[in-house]
Amino acid sequence: MNVRQDLRNIAIIAHVDHGKTTLVDQMLHHSGTFRDNENIDERAMDSNDIEKERGITILAKNTAINYNDKRINILDTPGHADFGGEVERIMKMVDGVLLVVDAYEGCMPQTRFVLKKALEQKLTPIVVLNKIDRPSARPEEVVDEVLDLFIELGADEDQLEFPVAYASALNGTSGNEPEDQQETMDPIFTSIIDNIPAPVDNSEDPLQFQITLLDYNEFLGRIGIGRVFRGSMKVGQQASLMKKDGTIQNFRISKLFGFIGLKRVEIEEAKAGDIVAVAGIEGINVGETVADVNEPEALPIPRIDEPTLQMTFLTNNSPFAGKEGDFITARKIEERLNTQLETDVSLRVEPTESPDKWTVSGRGELHLSILIENMRREGYELQISKPQVIIKEVDGVKCEPMEHVQVDVPEDYTGTVMESLGYRKGEMLDMVNQGNGQVRIEFKAPSRGLIGYATEFMSQTRGYGILNHTFSGYEPVLGGTVGGRRQGVLVALETGKATTYGIMQLEDRGTIFVEPTTEVYAGMIVGEHNRDNDLTVNITKEKHLTNVRSATKDTTNTIKSTRKLTLEEAIQYLDDDEFCEVTPDSIRLRKKILNKNEREKESKQKKK
Repeated sequence: MNVRQDLRNIAIIAHVDHGKTTLVDQMLHHSGTFRDNENIDERAMDSNDIEKERGITILAKNTAINYNDKRINILDTPGHADFGGEVERIMKMVDGVLLVVDAYEGCMPQTRFVLKKALEQKLTPIVVLNKIDRPSARPEEVVDEVLDLFIELGADEDQLEFPVAYASALNGTSGNEPEDQQETMDPIFTSIIDNIPAPVDNSEDPLQFQITLLDYNEFLGRIGIGRVFRGSMKVGQQASLMKKDGTIQNFRISKLFGFIGLKRVEIEEAKAGDIVAVAGIEGINVGETVADVNEPEALPIPRIDEPTLQMTFLTNNSPFAGKEGDFITARKIEERLNTQLETDVSLRVEPTESPDKWTVSGRGELHLSILIENMRREGYELQISKPQVIIKEVDGVKCEPMEHVQVDVPEDYTGTVMESLGYRKGEMLDMVNQGNGQVRIEFKAPSRGLIGYATEFMSQTRGYGILNHTFSGYEPVLGGTVGGRRQGVLVALETGKATTYGIMQLEDRGTIFVEPTTEVYAGMIVGEHNRDNDLTVNITKEKHLTNVRSATKDTTNTIKSTRKLTLEEAIQYLDDDEFCEVTPDSIRLRKKILNKNEREKESKQKKK
């Protein structure tokens, strides 16, 4: 059997924030792929603004490195469970994985999640212990933890013999031993060349190329990225697209792109084992096969993760609609959502009975909030409703999505966290005292119970806790109420500017969300009530002026600092009768019914 010794295909997988994107940066630098005078950003693979700000990888990306006459194709994958569908598909394109594990934190929920996907595909693993320079690093224990995880996930004997490299991606060093750190990535490159199987060279056979990722370009249309599993493809060649519905569409390959460093470069030919991008195919979708015209044969279609969460997106109809955004009409919002569908295979957009309202379903809160954040940065105004989980019927039984939850908290907070997760129908699976005052607790909890929990968890643990959760499957719906917000809200009585005087009058009633001089409207949520009911308040109240000099006139009025909600926090905070208004400049919470009297009438009718 011929193999292509000049080529290796690997995916780089890890829990979020274990440093895989930084490691790819260093591999690019140390391979000599860039010219010395080329200016490269930090975490160059995270190309999207939100990825750069949050330090997370959202979209899977590929790059290629030349090292000692060999080409190494590297696919950087998202670590967050909301993007698990991409991870699974990428595993089908590669022959091995680089599993990056934090030398202090060890195996985390998403380490388990991504490794499970890799082992299921029978891929060859290499383990890289990153952040080895940290004073708290514990390499020997973490290697044991990784081995235990391999055994637990059913790794075969070959996979259990994984090589280990030690690195500090931040410092650009690596070595075969924790103490032996050199300013080079050679130990990792050598391990890849020596251990990862070379692709089979069956370039003479009929063509089979599968689309794994989609990109979109306004000049070229949809671009399909994937691996040539068999045969070869050339620009100008006639080929057949084997569609998901069983139909075959013939076309001519108009453009082929290869990858080197961070660039996409035009090429004339690709053969078995190459990872390339193809343009010029209309209506192409993930999982479809480009095959030989004379012998069309489709590859199995990979499973695409179904959405588990949905929200209603609406046009903005608040009193401030159109003041801050460029795109506010239903037509513009619908066009933007349809553009997103071109590349995001886990997203669903369904029309409703109303022309200015859509049901948008995705893989989780992060998946949907990133779409909303991108839209507001592009100049869109819209409103969104509280997220709801998608209930599925399995064998005639109503089932809801469940999550595996892992929390790392200081001992003092374990009771509070266990109580709050119990209230959200969380079932404790395991509890380990890790020494140094830290406790790791694992739970199984319904996804709907975790909506809005992150904010509550951070305040319960004073910011010292770490919360991770991954989707574990569908189970029969749990009875009773699950989670939900316990506090009521403070709602503005009339439109105007919030005043210092008005805010000071309300400070003992709860936490205020707006600052003095903020424009508010009747029905807008301006704070959290410290009781469980909603309270309509006059936050625009002015102090009456009199000609009597006050004894306290010369003292300065100071107000407590207000609580600013991020987009994620605002989405998580929503209740059933509320919307979040999103514009390029503002994130506002509001009641669906703005008028106080109408709201009260509606609430009385519900109680009957």
